[in-house]
Amino acid sequence: MNLNFAGKDFEITDAIKNYVNEKVSKLEKYFGDNYDVVATLGIEGNEQVAELRVTVNGQVFKAVTASKDLYSSIDKDIDILEGQIRKNKSKRDKTNMTESIRLKEASQLDDDEDVESEVIKTLYYSIKPLTAEDAKLILQGDPKNKFLPFINVETDQVNVIYKLKDGKNFGLVEPEA
Repeated sequence: MNLNFAGKDFEITDAIKNYVNEKVSKLEKYFGDNYDVVATLGIEGNEQVAELRVTVNGQVFKAVTASKDLYSSIDKDIDILEGQIRKNKSKRDKTNMTESIRLKEASQLDDDEDVESEVIKTLYYSIKPLTAEDAKLILQGDPKNKFLPFINVETDQVNVIYKLKDGKNFGLVEPEA
């Protein structure tokens, strides 16, 4: 824990430093020793103000209270900070639990797909009468598609032209006679 003090129109005594140190050390149960605290103490009018700012891994928790007694302001700040930290922890735990449930469901879906081997996606294409050369030119001009079904005008049968893995050549699928 790294504890720093700042005083606004106020001289911070050793007794106050020890009290703040004792109260702030309660936060170790949440973070261990890996956090920074800035305690800003001051007087505004008739009230004594205590501001505690806790920084942990880039996340900031802040509490500011004012009362007639500085020690009670510090106690209220600690209570507020503990509430914020618990709320943040439960929110983070809930998010992690939701994510783990989603991952579990996704893995179950993957397992189901392997076992049942169902058709899970259907694509529809309009099949136009073309020559194999025209189909090749259309497929060359369309970088997002890897194949093109068409009716071969020479044979009046459905053919499929596809790009080979080398990216330069094409394959043609024709039904047997």
